[in-house]
Amino acid sequence: MTLQGFTVPRTPRGQASLVPPPPWHYVADFLVVDFHADPAAAVSLLPDGLEPHPDPGRCAAVFADWQSCSDTGEELLDPIRSHYREFYLVINGLLAGEEVTTCAFIWVDQDFALARGWIQGFPKKLGEVWMTRVYQLPCRANPGVAAGSRFGATCSARGRQLAQARITLERPSKSGSIHTAPPIVNVRHFPRLAAGHHDDPAVHELVRARSRDRTASEIWEGAAELELFDAPGEEHALLAPSSVERGYRFTFAYTVDDLETVKEL
Repeated sequence: MTLQGFTVPRTPRGQASLVPPPPWHYVADFLVVDFHADPAAAVSLLPDGLEPHPDPGRCAAVFADWQSCSDTGEELLDPIRSHYREFYLVINGLLAGEEVTTCAFIWVDQDFALARGWIQGFPKKLGEVWMTRVYQLPCRANPGVAAGSRFGATCSARGRQLAQARITLERPSKSGSIHTAPPIVNVRHFPRLAAGHHDDPAVHELVRARSRDRTASEIWEGAAELELFDAPGEEHALLAPSSVERGYRFTFAYTVDDLETVKEL
């Protein structure tokens, strides 16, 4: 019998795969902070194939509280397979003169989301992410989405705090996050273990994210704070904010079943 499965482990029935086959459907609440980092540090993290942005220190911090599923929707009835949270940092750059973003660092709290991210070129690591939530009832525990509403988010990994953000909403946003607006381009990198080939990866390619059926709620913006903290085995603090622009809160949904290879590296 042929073994089946989109990812390992592959089995006769294909039900044990860590990641189900696409399409993958996503919806999440987002907290985003647009900020600037040291331009030299930001440029040093751009992958091969990308050039510096005219505003080279332009970055964004993104916290997301996700729910996702495959076409069957069965994960929604087993929420441990559909819920996860993540935090990531993006840098702005240019691809053949076009504005793009690239994900330099990202932490996620579920193994299936980690593996699914590697497939798409996101350099995911395991961490813990927490965000203020919104509910549909008036209550002191519900900040709501209105002028004066306050939100917080944190990320930690291996027992160390990595990031903290706070946003106080002021008004609906006309533009949304400017620093996350360009399309995202990442690197899929899978190394070889064979002796003598450690510097010859099995996969090393620049890829552009593709999605469809994109929809978003109203976007609110306001004053923001962002801190990045040094930790052993981490280098995200290279992007410590030199200035913080605006914060944004919204809900966003989309579907992924495609990925464009831009360049073999």
